[in-house]
Amino acid sequence: MSRPPDCLRLFLAGDVMLGRGIDQIQAQSCDPQLFERFVPSAQDYVTLAERTSGEIPRGVGPDYVWGDLLEDLEARTVDLRLVNLETTITSDGENDPRKGIHYRMHPANVALLTAAKVDAVTLANNHMLDWGRGGLAETLATLDRAGIARAGAGWDEAEAFAPLRMPLAGGGRFVVFSVALGDSGVPASWAATPDQPGVACAEPRDVAARLTAQLSEIRQPGDIVAVSIHWGENWGYRVAPAHRALAEAVVGQGVDLIFGHSAHHPRAAAVMRGRLLLYGAGDLVNDYEGIGGQEDFRPELVLGYVADFRRDGGALVALEMLPYRLHRFRLERADREARDWLAGRMDREARAFGGRVRATAQDTLRFEWDEP
Repeated sequence: MSRPPDCLRLFLAGDVMLGRGIDQIQAQSCDPQLFERFVPSAQDYVTLAERTSGEIPRGVGPDYVWGDLLEDLEARTVDLRLVNLETTITSDGENDPRKGIHYRMHPANVALLTAAKVDAVTLANNHMLDWGRGGLAETLATLDRAGIARAGAGWDEAEAFAPLRMPLAGGGRFVVFSVALGDSGVPASWAATPDQPGVACAEPRDVAARLTAQLSEIRQPGDIVAVSIHWGENWGYRVAPAHRALAEAVVGQGVDLIFGHSAHHPRAAAVMRGRLLLYGAGDLVNDYEGIGGQEDFRPELVLGYVADFRRDGGALVALEMLPYRLHRFRLERADREARDWLAGRMDREARAFGGRVRATAQDTLRFEWDEP
C-alpha cells in the first residue's frame, strides 16, 4: 500500500497473548503450572499445537513468533505500532481463583514486544490481573523499563484512565484511551480505584461521560485520538447495540479511531463520519493451535491492520488488512485460499455497515467505503 502524503500510518493489532505455550518455547519462561480445569501445565499447549502442526522449536529468539509480520511492516514504513497486550508480564504473583484461565509470560520475554518494535500497548482487558495486583505491578514496571508506552491500567484510578499521549514528528500527538467493558469478562473487583491498582473498567454510559470530560481538558490542535475498547464475547459477529451506541457517542465527541477487541476472530470494520471503527480486531497471536470447537470461525486466521489517517483532522484515508495463519506459534502469510476466505467473511461483515473488503493482487485485503 503506497503511503499517502501528510498522513499518520498506524499498525494496529488486537489481542496479543504471549503467555502459556508461547512463553514456554522462549529461552526463559515461567513455572508451567496452570490452574485450569482440564490443563495442568502450559507445556500441554505446546503438545496440543505440535499434534496439529508438527514440531515447534524451543529456546526461540524473540522475533520467532512474529514470523512474516516483521518484514511486512518494515516494507510499509509504519509510524507507530499499537497492540492490545492480553498477557500479564510476571513470573510471580498469585492466580486469581475466580478466573478459570490465567495468562502470564516471563518478564524477560518483554523482548518479544521490543522485537516487533511495539511502541505502545493497551492493558484494559480481562487478563491483566490474572496473577493478582502483584502481577499487574510487575507488568507495569517491566513495560516502563522496556520503554513501551501503556494505557488502560495503572497504580490507581487516575493513572488507569489517563490517556497515553505520544508526540508526533512535525507536531500534534497520538492520544490513546484504553478501557474495558464488563461484558468482556473483567471482574468488577479488578477496577482501579483512587487507592488501588487495577484496570480502567466502566460501563458504556460512564465511558462516554468520562471521555467527554477528559477530551475537553486535554485535546490540542493536531491531535489524533483513539479509544481502545475491550468489549463483548469471544465468539460471534454480532455487534451489540450498546457497543454501536458507544462508538457513535465517542465519535460524536471527536474521537478519530475506535479500536475494539475481545473476540478471538476479527469482526466488522466500518467508517462513521470519516472515522475508523474496528468493532473487533481479533487475536493476532495466541497459543490456541490444536484446540478444536470453533472451526467455523477459522481462528487460526488472523489480521493485522495498517491504517492511514489525515494529520490535519484524523479522517481515515486508507485501511489495509494483512492476513496471516498461526502455525507452530508463528505468523505465516496466509495462502490464497485463506486470504479469500478472510476477504469473503470480512466483506460480509463490512457490508452491514456500508463498507466493503476486497482481496488485492498483493495478497492482502483492502477496506473500502463510500465517501459521505
